[in-house]
Amino acid sequence: MTTTLTPPVPIGKAAVGALGMLALSTGALESVVAPTIPLLERELDMSQSEGALLSIVLLITGALITPLAGKLGDRYGGKRILIRLMAVVSVGGTVSALAPNLPVLLVGQVLQGAMIGALPLSFIVVREHLPAGESKVAIGVVSGLFVGGSMVGMLSAGPVAEQLSRHWMFALPTVAVIGATLLVNRLMPTDPPGRSDGSGIDWPGLLLLSGMLTTLMLVLALAPEAGSQPLALVALVLVLAAFAAGWVRVERRAAAPMIDLRMLARPAIWKACVLTFVICLGATMAVYLIPQLFDERGDGYGFGAGATEIGFYLLPGAVAATLAGPLGGIGERRFGSRAVVNTGVVMMTVGLLAVAAMHTEVWHLVVGKMLIALANGLCVTAMMTSTATAVDRGDTGIATSLILVSRVVGSAVGGQLGGALLTAGTPSGSKVAAESAYVTGFVIAGVVVSLALFVTRTMSKGVKA
Repeated sequence: MTTTLTPPVPIGKAAVGALGMLALSTGALESVVAPTIPLLERELDMSQSEGALLSIVLLITGALITPLAGKLGDRYGGKRILIRLMAVVSVGGTVSALAPNLPVLLVGQVLQGAMIGALPLSFIVVREHLPAGESKVAIGVVSGLFVGGSMVGMLSAGPVAEQLSRHWMFALPTVAVIGATLLVNRLMPTDPPGRSDGSGIDWPGLLLLSGMLTTLMLVLALAPEAGSQPLALVALVLVLAAFAAGWVRVERRAAAPMIDLRMLARPAIWKACVLTFVICLGATMAVYLIPQLFDERGDGYGFGAGATEIGFYLLPGAVAATLAGPLGGIGERRFGSRAVVNTGVVMMTVGLLAVAAMHTEVWHLVVGKMLIALANGLCVTAMMTSTATAVDRGDTGIATSLILVSRVVGSAVGGQLGGALLTAGTPSGSKVAAESAYVTGFVIAGVVVSLALFVTRTMSKGVKA
């Protein structure tokens, strides 16, 4: 018996624009915490370890939600799951905006983490309603606007928090998310449900991955104090290994795993995941360290800048990141993912090492941040676009969610590693980190990113899963 499928309804620029606005607003909401950590630490009486936790809890939630959202989107339809996910994000943004203390703010950030699952769902919708060539450009635009939104959030959070209050820096992008979600719901046609194997959600895999990521963050947070608490660190490393082993075993045996390790075993997919992890680790170390260096008041280094000044200094990077998405999508289609990623890796390595060597003037950091932001956007967009369009349509959500999980984990590790270096480089009784801690962080990030060239050498010109 043959089943006739109804062809998908084509979409126009207005619908793609609505998805782009949603990506822009969610990216802004995602990033408002990073440039205002010093301000939040003062207003909420937070310690450095609590500040580090606040900066990564959204990423941890995103790493858990993203593969689940992608799988449900493939099964039940991207638009249907996207709208429900955005409802959770809107609640989280509202909770963060109204939060009177750190525990409530953490709850809001956990709920906001669902926003990271919006990208694979957007890709499902785009691929369902556009031909292959147009979908590549659309995915590049949406990815670029998400990255650009992240930079806009970093740029605007400081001025809004200083001129209005910390509550408004969450409230304004939350209102934008709600408005963009309503537009998507109105303009985007409903995509039909995909295939369903009748299996349930992989809750054991989800819980084990949650434990693994949380333990990894604790290991990185405790690393600077390893000398005073060696047994605790060793115990956490053993727990981390146990979680990782258990997760791999459960996922390999699950009928419908949350993350399909068989797909991850494909050379093109695992290479894309490794590259995304490494690039995002380096980029996020810079995202964390550069604003801190702008704020630093050391002897002969740092600029003592306020949150508003830092926002203006980051503006060129925001522009570069916004342009990177469309450029990455076009470059991947014309030259292939390998050429785009190689260009981005070299650009980011140069930017990181240049900032390590020269950071005595504001423009040193501004130019370095521009190079790093542009390179990050080019690389991640090329990986995302090539992967999304290389697999079967029914696997789009799962494949892109693997890339996004790599992005989230790389970003979390990079940010936490940067915080650990500054903590270790801050003398007892002082609030000023040593200049060497910043230099070490930029050098480590540059070296790690440069290692990606060994992986890109083995890639084909375009990713073919």
